[in-house]
Amino acid sequence: MASLLTGRKKWLCIGVALLVAVAIARFAFFVGLPHGEGQVVKTVDLAKGSSLRKFADDLAAQGVIGSAGQFQLYARLRGVSSKVQAGTYQFNDGMTPAEILRKLVAGEVYEKRFSLPEGYSIYQVAEMLESRGFSKSGDFLRACRDTELLREFGIAGESAEGYLYPGTYNLLKVEDAAGLVKLMAGQFARVYQERFAVLEKNSRLTRRQIITLASMVEKEAVVPEEKPLIASVFFNRLKKGMPLQSDPTAVYGIRAFGGRVSGSDVRRNTAYNTYLISGLPPGPIGNPSDGAIEAVLRPAVTGYYYFVAKNDGTHHFSATLDEHNRAVNLHLKGKGSR
Repeated sequence: MASLLTGRKKWLCIGVALLVAVAIARFAFFVGLPHGEGQVVKTVDLAKGSSLRKFADDLAAQGVIGSAGQFQLYARLRGVSSKVQAGTYQFNDGMTPAEILRKLVAGEVYEKRFSLPEGYSIYQVAEMLESRGFSKSGDFLRACRDTELLREFGIAGESAEGYLYPGTYNLLKVEDAAGLVKLMAGQFARVYQERFAVLEKNSRLTRRQIITLASMVEKEAVVPEEKPLIASVFFNRLKKGMPLQSDPTAVYGIRAFGGRVSGSDVRRNTAYNTYLISGLPPGPIGNPSDGAIEAVLRPAVTGYYYFVAKNDGTHHFSATLDEHNRAVNLHLKGKGSR
């Protein structure tokens, strides 16, 4: 009888040991192997103060991991249950639980980034957004012309052109094109108030005039150091009643300015073409940088009335038409610039 009991205990121990071994093996496989092949992609929020248990339940319910319980156990064994960081994350079922937990602890939150380059017009931005799948071009342009939105940000004119702040944005929380315009216009309003509102009071220009001039300076300048010089040329011309003759204005709303314009461009009859109109165009032709706005508010003091692009990205500035014509012959040699 004793030997029979001993045998049963032996087999019971073996059975328990096998169950433990199987459990350990299953846990090891869970930690080290993905639940799927990466076809299931989910964006999930881990709210501040939220429990890891609920987050693990969400991951399991969405098919990213195979077991919420094992994921919590793994986090406890690693001693990092309280070290996960709040934020928005993107995971897929091709990631192992070990990879997922590492991202949570490191705080590698998911960001849907879009960068608005300095000087881009709303038309260029609309094309970029559509090409990257963020927003339809038409939706964005309609949002830029939404009268309620313009009124909300105190924007004078028919569109948000010039009032979208160049920079990088996380679009993850943006639901539509209007939200995106509000995000960019809101950033412009904050920066302008902080950096330029006082300077604006000391100038004789309206905000719209400042932004319009700054957008032209932005389009003309390649080297940042020349922005105050280019601004001085525009101011000198305005004071003398000369047409501004800014190349980028001749193609605004037609195509992106690529550095050169043709004879047909400068003869095109549009409200923005400063070859044909006197004074400033009716509004900005792009979204200027801080440097361009500052150049308008703090222009250089010069006697220049002309400038022409050289081959190195800089410009030759001239005080007289004769000097300018010589510079054109020297640097362009009839290549189609004004």
